[in-house]
Amino acid sequence: MVIAVVKESKILERRVALTPDAAKVLVKAGFTCLLEAGAGVASGFDDSNYEAVGVTVSPDKDELLHRADALLKVNAPTDTELEMLQDGAVTLSFLYAHTVPELLRTYAKKRVSAFAMDAIPRISHAQKMDALSSQTNLAGYKAVLLGANSLGKIFPLLMTAAGTIRPARVLVFGAGVAGLQAVATARRLGAVVEVTDVRPETKEQVESLGGRFLQVAGGGVETTGGYASEVSAEYLQKQKDLVAKHVAEADLIITTALVIGKKAPLLITQEMVKTMKRGAVIVDMAVESGGNCELSEPGETVVKHGVTIIGETNLPALLAVNASELYARNISTLLLHLTDNGHFKWELDEEITKGALIMHNGKLVHAFTKELLNTEI
Repeated sequence: MVIAVVKESKILERRVALTPDAAKVLVKAGFTCLLEAGAGVASGFDDSNYEAVGVTVSPDKDELLHRADALLKVNAPTDTELEMLQDGAVTLSFLYAHTVPELLRTYAKKRVSAFAMDAIPRISHAQKMDALSSQTNLAGYKAVLLGANSLGKIFPLLMTAAGTIRPARVLVFGAGVAGLQAVATARRLGAVVEVTDVRPETKEQVESLGGRFLQVAGGGVETTGGYASEVSAEYLQKQKDLVAKHVAEADLIITTALVIGKKAPLLITQEMVKTMKRGAVIVDMAVESGGNCELSEPGETVVKHGVTIIGETNLPALLAVNASELYARNISTLLLHLTDNGHFKWELDEEITKGALIMHNGKLVHAFTKELLNTEI
């Protein structure tokens, strides 16, 4: 089987889908690996690193795509890339299929099959393939560092002859993978950390990391694949009322709340921002999905009402070396799981295959994506 990896075309994307270490494993397993020249440079991997483990490097992207039985990417392929693939080829990448119905139509026209790294089921035997967790884990860490860098004070308690500096107060919205990593990182830096989440079962995890859990009275909500289901306006209002005082006291707020298939919930209004300390910072990790803060702007850092609001849309790409290493292990493990003796097994009822397969031979087969799109592909 011929595997192709090309440069990512998304603006400011520095990650690569396959590292030399992961490629070495695939080559040993019998795959022919092709790489577009320079694809790994932004992640710290030279072409010579790939050639040393048996990867063929070429500057001719068109030829690589024409030869590929499977295309490995970080972000979704472009229409142009799909057009260059042979009919019946397979792609593995982040896809967020419900957001790209037109791209799915290109898949259908070409009869190209698609596995989505964002749709890997969150089950124990798929943990090594869980790219969402590996990337958001890094994002949670980086969010704290970005916030700390923009904050005009230090995180830890500091006692000096000139006086005592109180520790910074950090408020985290959402105790998923990113939120928990943010808690752990902020605590290691010495901050006082408070966390709010609509899922009460996360309380124990938050407290085990040294955070204080702010719980809304009246139960919680169900989760789907690690994400909270959409909650009622009444519940969101209760959450806002609970955290309003803590928002006003926070030095740094990190928001991570997402609802799969929906716009990110609005958690911090303009009025709440107005109550915050001058010089406080918000890092809105959900900005690409609509944002948890009313004033955040995708890809921009803005100052509103004296508060710095960071809307970085691709935090993992800021840690491209580690992000690529983890992602490459995720995607290569998935590829090995899906194939046998150089061919895709197409075990359509197998749990991981069924969860991650979006398009198969030109047809939309993923039930949840069908439900979200509510349209024919």
